[in-house]
Amino acid sequence: MLLHSLKIGNIILENNVMLAPMAGITDNAFRRIVKQIGGVGLVCTEMISSKGIFYQDQKTFSLWNRDGELEPVSVQIFGNDRQALGHAVKVLKEKGAKIIDINMGCPAPKIVKNGEGSKLLLDLPLAEELAKVAVQEAGEVPITVKMRIGWDKEHIVAIEAAKRMERAGVSAITIHGRTRDEYYTGKANWEIIKEVKENVSIPVIGNGDIQSKEDAVAMLQQTKVDGIMVGRAAIGNPWLLREIVDFLQGKEIQPISNKERLQTILQHIEWEVEEKGETVGIKELRKHMCAYLKNMPEAAKMREKVNKIETKKELEGSFTEYFQNLGI
Repeated sequence: MLLHSLKIGNIILENNVMLAPMAGITDNAFRRIVKQIGGVGLVCTEMISSKGIFYQDQKTFSLWNRDGELEPVSVQIFGNDRQALGHAVKVLKEKGAKIIDINMGCPAPKIVKNGEGSKLLLDLPLAEELAKVAVQEAGEVPITVKMRIGWDKEHIVAIEAAKRMERAGVSAITIHGRTRDEYYTGKANWEIIKEVKENVSIPVIGNGDIQSKEDAVAMLQQTKVDGIMVGRAAIGNPWLLREIVDFLQGKEIQPISNKERLQTILQHIEWEVEEKGETVGIKELRKHMCAYLKNMPEAAKMREKVNKIETKKELEGSFTEYFQNLGI
């Protein structure tokens, strides 16, 4: 059976379909939207700096706002300092984290220049040591790792890295099928994900190029991974995760009505502004609102309008009017 529950450490997920952590995207409001739409087994926070937690930076802590959320939520942290990472894990454990994920895949220049994210794939002994420290501090809280297949085509290290993570005691590994050099270009290498699955006994989660329910089936069948993680394809289309879950169960896929789209958008606006205030919230929402318009009528015109809006009332009014004109 392609859809099944998944045990990560002492946590049993309802199913093996997950929302990937995405910086600037998977904040509290978006995670709640995904959970509200239903189906997904796990959602993940944006990546949180372990040094930010170590130095008690309040903005850092705000990235793990769980108000109104249903567990389980995976908290993703990043860093390359043993002391800071260990401290961060200890703090998150004390604050009730259910799963803690270590980022070893972020390709962003501002992250890798500090030796963090995917840069750790060039120093596997350090990566293993960081994982060991995290596991020791976490106790019963499962530690997971999200990584890429390597730094570049000359350094495809996914199998060795996965073995090291398993040896360090992590409870699951997520593999994005691209190197750091590739960023998000080209085609994800699912064959290497399959090889990782064949070489470790802990759960392996596949990530990369899952843009449809058919892709989800293909990933599970071709790689034999224990679970899948959907990232960029869910931006503007959080219903994709529900469709995947339903499809894997053999359920008939119901079309998304304009009424449901509008209700979801209005709820997203409400929660974002509630969390971050109107000024910041409206700016943060723009990327989401523009993504919701993909493949919709007169999308370019509406996007141009959305990017100039600065108040919650105007944003809500504009979308309500837009969908009324479409007929809801």
